[in-house]
Amino acid sequence: MIPVGYMYKTVREKPDWLETDQVLDIYSVSSCISEDFDDWINYWKHNGYWFFDTPQLIEQLAAANRVDLSGMSLFFYTVYEFQWNDKTNQWEEFKPEQSFQTNVLTPKKATSQGFDVTSFSSQSSAECSPLSCNNLARDIKVTNHCLFSHFDDAKRMLESGGFDQCEPGPYRIFEVYRVENIPNKNSKR
Repeated sequence: MIPVGYMYKTVREKPDWLETDQVLDIYSVSSCISEDFDDWINYWKHNGYWFFDTPQLIEQLAAANRVDLSGMSLFFYTVYEFQWNDKTNQWEEFKPEQSFQTNVLTPKKATSQGFDVTSFSSQSSAECSPLSCNNLARDIKVTNHCLFSHFDDAKRMLESGGFDQCEPGPYRIFEVYRVENIPNKNSKR
């Protein structure tokens, strides 16, 4: 798994339309339900994986732009080094966007929460997480954060066609970590 970076998110409770009792809240990589902080892409400070190299960079942006991060959770992500091409049904390599510097600092303390599969049809930022966005959690076993418990479950689901009727791919498998955040003195908290 490749370290790809950080994101502050507003974690949302399971929406009523998500037809499962096994989910309490949504830790998906996509921002369809649990939104990312502010309109972060327009700051153009993200790395080549479309995340942030350090939490401090997000906190500095938030302070400079009067974005309140209180009530948000800090996540760190790693990604499987191949993406699933849903047209050829094969794993293929992908690379970070080379025009952005990527120098991810791994967290000192983070707890794995599970694995998410996210669509990347534009090959830039995460688009949709079908476990939540397409209601796949209704029919398969997921954690209370709407994630796969194990990497092999996510991989097997992709390879067996479990995402065929979802958003267009390719798809990437992420490990989702919740980071114990020690706020920067300059961040608005």
